[in-house]
Amino acid sequence: MAVLVLATLYFVKNDFSWSGKAVYQRSGSELRYENTQVEDLVKKDTDGDGVLDWEEMLRGLDPTKAETTPGTPDATVANKLRAESGTGTNTGETGAAPEENLTETDKFARELFSTAASLNQSGAVDQATVEKIGSALAEKIQNYAPRKIYALLDIKVSTDDSPAGAQAYMGSFYQALGKTPMPAYTAIDVLEKFLGDGETPDPSVLSELTPIIASLSGAIEGMLKISVPPSLASAHLDFINGAERVMENLTDVQSFESDPIVAFSGLAKYEENSVLFLSAGNKLLGVIKQKLPKS
Repeated sequence: MAVLVLATLYFVKNDFSWSGKAVYQRSGSELRYENTQVEDLVKKDTDGDGVLDWEEMLRGLDPTKAETTPGTPDATVANKLRAESGTGTNTGETGAAPEENLTETDKFARELFSTAASLNQSGAVDQATVEKIGSALAEKIQNYAPRKIYALLDIKVSTDDSPAGAQAYMGSFYQALGKTPMPAYTAIDVLEKFLGDGETPDPSVLSELTPIIASLSGAIEGMLKISVPPSLASAHLDFINGAERVMENLTDVQSFESDPIVAFSGLAKYEENSVLFLSAGNKLLGVIKQKLPKS
């Protein structure tokens, strides 16, 4: 919803025309504009000078000429204007923008702007277009992949699959979890304070997530060191990866002030991943119980 609002505000602010007809067609996971991929429109460079058409029009250059002003390459003009606006310069012969250390929010804003500018230059934009751009970008927020996924090679699988081995594992398991105890409050408590009334987030409370993140990190570190009976290895690994996903989500939420898009992604995925983590813990405990010596 936030992405749709952002897209709508951009179009309204820039006086886009509304034709009332659908100009987008969905093909698989791609969006097309009058049978042309949006990506092709965004990357279009009619004069081949390295400065994309949408940027040339934005900067008052002619996208059909490599030198809008004879004797001065458009790439040179674009580089100068980028430097003046603080968006980077390029020392090469073309006007292609250099690799930059951009936050995910910077990348998101750039993609939204270039897409919108390209579509506006290609023709009328209607309500359906705005909604589909918003939906496509919202999908990206929802689908950030975990940064770290542990595999069997990362854990210590023992040869002892006996009930005694399971009992020893259970002791090591609780010891690993107890090294960095969780605080009395939960992540949900902090996130509720952060979101407040839903209109004015309070990032000052996000530091309260640090002890929770530290506890999860300590649990993961400890779980990677203990010996795991073969029959428990899969459940053990699921528990570690569940903790990792939740820890990443909370860490991402803490970046709200520096990289809000990443923070939104963490918020969007936290509930789902916390449920998966809880399920993985219950599954692991159930498997341990089955392996323990019968009394």
